[in-house]
Amino acid sequence: MSISSSTYSWDRGFSIDFSLTDGLSAVGQSTRRHLADMKDMFADKAAAEKLSANSNPLVYEFYELGTPEHPGDVAFGSSIVYPGKVGDEYFFTKGHFHTILETAEIYYCLSGTGFMLIESPEGDWQALPLSPGQAAYVPKRYAHRSINCGNDSLITFFAFRGDAGHNYGTIETKGYRKRIVEKNGKPTIIDNANWVD
Repeated sequence: MSISSSTYSWDRGFSIDFSLTDGLSAVGQSTRRHLADMKDMFADKAAAEKLSANSNPLVYEFYELGTPEHPGDVAFGSSIVYPGKVGDEYFFTKGHFHTILETAEIYYCLSGTGFMLIESPEGDWQALPLSPGQAAYVPKRYAHRSINCGNDSLITFFAFRGDAGHNYGTIETKGYRKRIVEKNGKPTIIDNANWVD
């Protein structure tokens, strides 16, 4: 079920069930990313190609309400990164900067475990841990990517300014300076050998 922004009173307020008990399809509009949509973003191109051709798994999806793109409104929704790996690299979201670079964003982890990988244009980066009850604050000017390092779905609630927009192209072209892979059974941060300066 698709819900348009006119379903909610953005000027007078509304309340919405985000309990996730009935599935998220009733909460908002879903955007889904299968491996074929982002296979070139993983380091192991051969493994990504093979997995994409064989089963093309759903890597992640997110739900949003179609918030008006005004400076005073707050966009919010939920993101689900499914468990899995391409080679030894954990499933992740494509990641993005905001079009309005001076935009911060907050993520609250509802379930699962992983990291929020953040990186500024100048190269400062961090891997912020995510587990149920933890909130990750992404400062303005930082690209951000959710990475599922567990066996269950990583589900987060997010919120940011309504007119911020999304810039996926920079990350698709350059990537992040770091990757999170499984080594000796645990998440390990490594340099991205394919990073483009």
